[in-house]
Amino acid sequence: MSAPRRIAIVGAGAIGGFLGTRLAMAGHQVSALARGDTLQALQQQGWRLREAGELHQAPCAAASADTAALGPQDLVVVAVKGPALAAVAGQLAPLLAEHTVVLPAMNGVPWWFVQGLPGIGQAPLDSVDPGGHIGAAIALPRVLGCVVHAATGTSAPGVVEHRMGQGLIVGEPAGGESSRANDWAGVLRAAGFEATASPRIRYDIWFKLWGNLTMNPVSAITGATVDRVLDDPLVRAFCSAAMQEAADIGRRIGCAIDQAPEDRHAVTRKLGAISTSMLQDVQAGRPMELDAIVGAVHELGRRVGVPTPNVDALLGLARLFGRVKGLYPA
Repeated sequence: MSAPRRIAIVGAGAIGGFLGTRLAMAGHQVSALARGDTLQALQQQGWRLREAGELHQAPCAAASADTAALGPQDLVVVAVKGPALAAVAGQLAPLLAEHTVVLPAMNGVPWWFVQGLPGIGQAPLDSVDPGGHIGAAIALPRVLGCVVHAATGTSAPGVVEHRMGQGLIVGEPAGGESSRANDWAGVLRAAGFEATASPRIRYDIWFKLWGNLTMNPVSAITGATVDRVLDDPLVRAFCSAAMQEAADIGRRIGCAIDQAPEDRHAVTRKLGAISTSMLQDVQAGRPMELDAIVGAVHELGRRVGVPTPNVDALLGLARLFGRVKGLYPA
């Protein structure tokens, strides 16, 4: 194993706790930026992860609600929900040394996605970084893109339940290969993840988003598990039409998808009666992570001149639902 690294997990929830526990078990000095009951649990009992019925524990190097108490890191894993990122980004400076890498392990389109992407302008996406404050706080050269393919949840503060999947894809936002992407992929593999370094991380992000674009908000609005969404032929056809619009956008931005929506539905159906992350958030009364998953597709469609009537309808319905429930800002 390589020398232990100093790693901070910003947002020690289901995904953050999953990464944090595995990395701490591998011998790294893993700290956490957390709050409330999760912070207290980490301070008292360290990292905890249940897999296949077995509870794993590992020491938490430090846990605090103040980044200044954690100090400079080698890697900062940002695993907060999208709506919380703008507030968190401004607090990261004490964690960032000259060499620090920032790895956003988040859903949907990240704030940096359009930076360096030709043909659509360099202004940040209002849906994920209004005013450009996140991009200003986290310089692009620090960022290593990331896609998480894992299903996790929390059963109690500080206790993560790993359900399925352990895939992680990392890569340079500008594309191509790099020694640091290979290095951190190796660190993650040594911690038990199925980690790969990708030369086209934007495509990997867009492909995952294409699969989640409809299942997440439709399940959140209806309360249905994904199998029931796919069992309704009218709803499935609507989802397919919205996915086709996202695929059309992908071709304009260098992220062409060679899979048909029905092929993706077949893959999703094999997962069975699962609840999406957005449905879980709604059921728990947490804010809907709508902007990075649906709002960004709506906005990118306008930038590249692709009509998105089905995505627009989905965004409008999900946004209205969230506002009525108090889970999306007015």
